[in-house]
Amino acid sequence: MKIKWIFKYMLYNKIVLVTLMILSFNTWALPADVQATKDEGMRLYNIGHSTDAMHYLRQAAEAGDVEAMYYMGESERRQNMLGMTTEAMEWYLKAAEQGDPYSMLHLFRGGACIAGDRCPEDNEGWREAALDATLPKAEDGDPEAMLAMYHIYSSFHSSRLTWFYHVLGIPNRASKWLKSAAEAGLPEAQTLLGNQIMEGRGWYFTNNRRLAAAERWLRQAAEQDYVPAMNSLGGLMRKREAYPEAMGWYIAASEQGHLNGRMRLASCYIDPSEDPTCENIIQDRIKGWAIYYAINQELDSTASRRSLNLRHDLLTKNERLEGEELAEEWLSKKPPLSKFPPRLGY
Repeated sequence: MKIKWIFKYMLYNKIVLVTLMILSFNTWALPADVQATKDEGMRLYNIGHSTDAMHYLRQAAEAGDVEAMYYMGESERRQNMLGMTTEAMEWYLKAAEQGDPYSMLHLFRGGACIAGDRCPEDNEGWREAALDATLPKAEDGDPEAMLAMYHIYSSFHSSRLTWFYHVLGIPNRASKWLKSAAEAGLPEAQTLLGNQIMEGRGWYFTNNRRLAAAERWLRQAAEQDYVPAMNSLGGLMRKREAYPEAMGWYIAASEQGHLNGRMRLASCYIDPSEDPTCENIIQDRIKGWAIYYAINQELDSTASRRSLNLRHDLLTKNERLEGEELAEEWLSKKPPLSKFPPRLGY
């Protein structure tokens, strides 16, 4: 009897130890050096340097960070203009095993079941797996899960069975979940809903009413310091010819690293007369050139070089040199410059 009791005690301890290890794995933060490496990877990904980002994201992904796994998949996929790669699929599979619905949707889109013969064990396909994993959380009131449900139901639109898509009322289900996430206060959902309304979603008697409805959602998100909403609200107020407020939101977005807000500010400094939004900006060509130069130093892209070239002749050589010296101030700004790409990339 004593031996049997000892055996049960040892087994119990083993189960408790394994449970604690699992809980610890899921709740422990990444070590500081790995987190710093991941942050650099995300910075590079967010400005479009996905190839370089992989070097930094890999360490966190291999340490079990689900977000890093997902963005490793995104970075790998973006290297192939034709679609899914084997490497991307492997990272999405790792994140999907941890319940990430966005990875599951990419596996569905990329035909992982058909092309790669990599299907979920307990579901017909990856979209269905995402639905099963996410619906209970959404019904329990999780705003992030509600937003994921919107993307899951929206993915049915890509199906060839368009009659199935409409007969089952899937567009209404997608809309319901997006609005639920927005009403729950999720700024990402509020911004998406506001942008959709501004771009034509829903029926409104006048354009002013449409813009007012979009503004309601964008303003809620912007006032939560959600940077993409600040940029979108700037664009909406520009449409409403509320130029000083529009510029205020562009400046706020720029201060938080938004590329579009930063470029608008630079453009206003170089030539305020080219846009009514700039009406309260005092011309400062050197500062404008400094901002554009700093952006090009960080992005080193065709678009950033073109922005410099288009304005090259608006400044003297000495003004450009002064601007390049001033650019260091903009290069060291925090938070870092970002394009704020959507979570579910296309």
